Amino acid sequence: MPHLPARFAGIIQSFAPLFVRRSWRHAQALLIGAILCPGRRTVASVLRITGRARDRHFVNTHRVLSRAAWSPRSAARTLLRLLVEAFVPHGPVVLALHDTIERRWGRRIQARGIYRDPVRSSGAHFVKTSGLRWMSLMLLTPIPWAGRVWALPFLTALVPSERACLKRGHRHKTLLDVGRQMALQVRRWLPGRDLVLVGDSAFSALLFLDALRRGGVTAITRLRLDAALYDPAPPRLPGTIGRPRKKGVRRPTLSKILTDPGTIWQQVSVPGWYGMGERRIEIATATAVWHHSGLPAVPIRWVLIRDPENRFEPQGLLCTDTARDPTQIVTWFVRRWQVEVTFQEARAHLGVETQRQWSDKAIARTTPCLLALFSIVTLLATRLSARERRQIAVTAWYPKSQPTFSDALAAVRRTIWREEASSMSGRRRDRRKRRFRLPPAWAYALCQAA
Repeated sequence: MPHLPARFAGIIQSFAPLFVRRSWRHAQALLIGAILCPGRRTVASVLRITGRARDRHFVNTHRVLSRAAWSPRSAARTLLRLLVEAFVPHGPVVLALHDTIERRWGRRIQARGIYRDPVRSSGAHFVKTSGLRWMSLMLLTPIPWAGRVWALPFLTALVPSERACLKRGHRHKTLLDVGRQMALQVRRWLPGRDLVLVGDSAFSALLFLDALRRGGVTAITRLRLDAALYDPAPPRLPGTIGRPRKKGVRRPTLSKILTDPGTIWQQVSVPGWYGMGERRIEIATATAVWHHSGLPAVPIRWVLIRDPENRFEPQGLLCTDTARDPTQIVTWFVRRWQVEVTFQEARAHLGVETQRQWSDKAIARTTPCLLALFSIVTLLATRLSARERRQIAVTAWYPKSQPTFSDALAAVRRTIWREEASSMSGRRRDRRKRRFRLPPAWAYALCQAA
């Protein structure tokens, strides 16, 4: 197994208490091999890249995913602690909740379902795909050395299809059920911290928002322009009989406010607007109560956004904390775009959708581990010097002002391979031996492979 630099060992060893001693030895090899391995992230590929292709006890490495007794939830808690200590020691902890489809085929994959493919489908064209649905919770935080906000996954859960749950006799959990449980789990992991959860329109549901509000988590999602908004319920008079009122007088919808000439618009500047830098927009905001018959009433602050240059359609946002600044609400919401970037980087550089496990437990563990590897590589890259992070990205014809995840992964690989080369060509006391250095072409082939 390749040797780890001392500055990386502390992060990797943080996960050692989750395993027994024998399992940790194989789990550590899997983790390092997954970082170094190009292409498919199968266990066989990991064994080859770590020099264990002829190991007769290779089955023990497979059993780390399929049989070993360790808790992925405890690993997610450890990873979240490392991320918060490194990037968000103070202030609000901004999280993003999003689902993705891992395209997989095979009769032995029990949790597989048929879903709408969000990448290949459009408003007028519907494409179905076979695969597994995952719900991922990510930390949205600025990375100082990258100069931008990254979405760092730390907790990912499998959402089996309804048909698979009925076949097993289990209760089917919707995306909102799984998302609510994950958000409230993080609330228990980070007591006392200000948690902000950002989601798309799929999480704009009153039951979901009310559960997070009562759990102490601020939710920011899209809001329909025709949503029913009301004044807060008036004070209850003494001697009043019957149920207490949930809402007051009906207010105009956001679509009417958008066309009302008396609406007061405020021009603000939002940094990091969907990867296009700073953007000037106009917003209108107020507080209201969102209510629907038979569902809880949720106090919200709504923010209506329009573009002075008419390059995108007007849209509405909501925040369950009515005291939040509207500009900050918009700034946090546009960070959500980094979630899609993370999913794409994980597929392109970390081998998501290339693993080939058939065991139910191995399937439920492998994809969350590969997504969490994105965050682990980011933590390892934080331990590198600025020169080590930049030297991979520099070429004569393509200068980069800011490193990307592929540059961070290449820099981490280069540091590990350099440590391995140094350990293989150490000095002897009776003579001096020149330290081995990777030729540039070798370093490019080892570190830049996807």
